[in-house]
Amino acid sequence: MERKKKSNQQITDIPDGAMSVENMEEMLNERRKYLKKKDCLIIAAVLLIVTGAYLLIHLQTYTSVNVAATYGGKDAGNNSYQEFGKGILKYSRDGISFLNKKGEEVWNQPYQIKTPVICTCGTSAAVADKGGNDIYVFDRKGPKGEIHTTLPIEKTAVSGQGIVSVILKDESSPLIACYDTAGNLLAELKTSFGDSGYPMDISISENGETLMVSFMGMENGRVFSKIHYYNFGDAGKEENNYLTTSDVYEDMLVPSVFFMDKTVSAAVGDHEIILYRGQEKPEAAVNIPLDGEIKSVFHNSRYIGLILKKEGKSENELRLYDRAGKKILSEDFDGDYNHAKISGNQIIMYNGRQCSVYTKNGVHKFTGEFDSAILELIPVFGLNKYIVINADGMQSVQFVK
Repeated sequence: MERKKKSNQQITDIPDGAMSVENMEEMLNERRKYLKKKDCLIIAAVLLIVTGAYLLIHLQTYTSVNVAATYGGKDAGNNSYQEFGKGILKYSRDGISFLNKKGEEVWNQPYQIKTPVICTCGTSAAVADKGGNDIYVFDRKGPKGEIHTTLPIEKTAVSGQGIVSVILKDESSPLIACYDTAGNLLAELKTSFGDSGYPMDISISENGETLMVSFMGMENGRVFSKIHYYNFGDAGKEENNYLTTSDVYEDMLVPSVFFMDKTVSAAVGDHEIILYRGQEKPEAAVNIPLDGEIKSVFHNSRYIGLILKKEGKSENELRLYDRAGKKILSEDFDGDYNHAKISGNQIIMYNGRQCSVYTKNGVHKFTGEFDSAILELIPVFGLNKYIVINADGMQSVQFVK
């Protein structure tokens, strides 16, 4: 009898309608592609909605003000105010205090000053009696010291460490002096009109080592300006009278000088801005010509702002430069504003009840009128939210249509 041999190959019968492993994987891949495409479309739609909402909110000009809260302060109109640190300095002839953004007093210092003028740098501030002899130095925690001068005070500047530099009035030879917070004289520079000229403005670096002074002089009936840098560190010890840099500019007045950061400082003339670079021996690096009458100069550590009156135009021009000297904003506007400042990335201008706010990107964020004359306006966290100080006290407000 013949036997049938068994095959070593196993045969698997696949029922009709069943799916192979390959077909299953292909179907899953197609499903994944579909879900991924669907997720991408949803994300794109959400981003489009968010972007549209952002542009709608941030690229339009608001014209009204909604008052959310008032923190009181009946004597607000009898004081002056300045944004400082994360709060506000409130000062008058009788004293100075530091307020938080809810109007609460953190500290106060009484004094008697006839004409208070204030200057700030980083975490330090100084209030001086212009034409008098007293200077008070503060930081965010409170008073740091007092300085008393022998000659009347004309100009004052303070460093981030609280070192104060002053121009002291003397008809024959004005003095430039530097003091520490305890009132000790650190340096004294005598000037003469026939030599360097008359000091017009002064600024001191954040670390208190470098002093920048603008002088005005006359020679053969022509005006000139000198920019001097004095270094009180090791670099200046080897120089005559601490002088490390001296530049002359013919036919130009330079009424404003200031440090922007550790390495950049600026001299703003009547038809030109000169940017200097360096710490111990700064050198002129960028010259920016100006075509218009300067009505206002303001700055922070990143930008220089100008309000210019252009010849032949009825409007004023708002202009903004960065630390490299690049013009990043130029906008014409109507009206006159006697207060202008840079706060963060916003340029805030106001005069009485009128106010105008631009962003550094050129968006005209607000133009309109408040209920009372503005004494100070400060951006705070939140959509179009600000703190405004007026005769009614401190208010939390929001720009609305």
